[in-house]
Amino acid sequence: LQMALLCVASLLLVLSFVDAFQYSDLALYIDSHQEEYVEALRDWVAIESDSSNILKRPDLHRMMDVTAEKLREMGGNVVMVHPWLPGGQPLALPKVVTAHFGNDSQKHTVCIYGHVDVQPAKLEDGWRTEPYNLTEIDGNLYGRGASDNKAPVLAWIHAVEAYQALNMELPVNVKFVIEGMEETGSNGLDAMILAQRDTFFSDVDFIVISDCGWLSKRPALTYGTRGNCYFFAEVEGPRQDLHSGVYGGTVIEPMIDLIGILDTLISPSGKILIPGIREAVAPLTDEEWKMYQDIQFDFDHYKSKIGVSHLMYNNKVDLLAHRWRHPTVSIHGIEGAFSDPGTKTVIPAKVTAKFSIRQVPDMDPAVVKKQVTDYLHSVFAKRKSPNKLKVTMVIGAKPWLADTKHELYQAGKAAVKRVFNVDPDLIREGGTIPVARTFQDVTGKSIIMLPIGGFDDGLHSQNEKMSRYNYIEGTKLFIAYLHEVAQIKKSV
Repeated sequence: LQMALLCVASLLLVLSFVDAFQYSDLALYIDSHQEEYVEALRDWVAIESDSSNILKRPDLHRMMDVTAEKLREMGGNVVMVHPWLPGGQPLALPKVVTAHFGNDSQKHTVCIYGHVDVQPAKLEDGWRTEPYNLTEIDGNLYGRGASDNKAPVLAWIHAVEAYQALNMELPVNVKFVIEGMEETGSNGLDAMILAQRDTFFSDVDFIVISDCGWLSKRPALTYGTRGNCYFFAEVEGPRQDLHSGVYGGTVIEPMIDLIGILDTLISPSGKILIPGIREAVAPLTDEEWKMYQDIQFDFDHYKSKIGVSHLMYNNKVDLLAHRWRHPTVSIHGIEGAFSDPGTKTVIPAKVTAKFSIRQVPDMDPAVVKKQVTDYLHSVFAKRKSPNKLKVTMVIGAKPWLADTKHELYQAGKAAVKRVFNVDPDLIREGGTIPVARTFQDVTGKSIIMLPIGGFDDGLHSQNEKMSRYNYIEGTKLFIAYLHEVAQIKKSV
């Protein structure tokens, strides 16, 4: 018996060395091909795939074709799918690239979501380098879309490629869903996912999204995002714009009405004044409070980075909680108001405020719509104004929250530990990634957000970048994660 136990122990030791040796080979392969990976990112950044600009639509179509061709060259089964209207009609928008590698029913199937469209960018906006010419400075790769989301998509592709190049069997089946309209609301994607639920997604076990970033220099796993309710509040008065010298003091001005009701949404201290909003928020648990305490976060750097002297809260836990798991009101602009340089003595006849309320558990966008509409009409009625108010909710995206105790997150912790030799922070995102909730509601699959972007990448801003370190080590992280997911026991 003792001899048998010795043999088993020796075999386990050998197997562990084989496993470590395979990872080492894969990591060395990634290191030796990093220049090739940087060039691939340079080629992708050069395609001006701005989904908000209809004039850039040919570039966006080309970006989708380049993505599909890359996956085909790797031997993937690639299908380009039309985004759909809820009624079943295809939209004249860039097709969604779907692909799969492997179909072994004994293995888990992991679906990777990403996007290859970008925000607008021009040199004159304040970029230090040409935004569509990837430029490396001090180990950082500057270019529009470098971090959001072209490098992460490429890193997943490189991870699969590395297994193939070393003739190593993929530890799981891998599927890709890559879209080209994320930055403008993913038009048609929800209906496409619903249409593919019983076909493309039927054998998917887990979904991974890498469209987010770390909170600090420590790697992170993301387990929640806020939703968003976006409103238009329109106040209409005179038949046309009026001269303030001729008519000022005789008419009740729509702009003054609008500013008056906007001022009732939130207090100077950040307290939302709309009845029912704060009461719907799930309470902060002791476990959450402890989790926030342990997160690596530089309070002073955060202030410095955004260029302010004071924040709404003066301690880490309160700040993170209000950034991630409390709602907030933000006023974004007023359409119809004079905003050009210089002066114009005009009374606008119609003005429309644009504001949003970030959603968190347990808020419901349909309920929030009614709360906001009823509240603003009641406030407006007290003004006894002859002007007309119209309130419209144009976006109603729900929040997403995952269970950090799920095996997907245990696999993520193991992969981070393996590649970076640290434990990851468990974080949430203050922004909205609607596709996460769509995947959850439509497919019922478990989801994890596995970011590789840096905390200072400047997404949507001037001088967006992805560090070479994050890009290359992130590719290794994805390689390790596929291995760790394969260790999850497959349910029968």
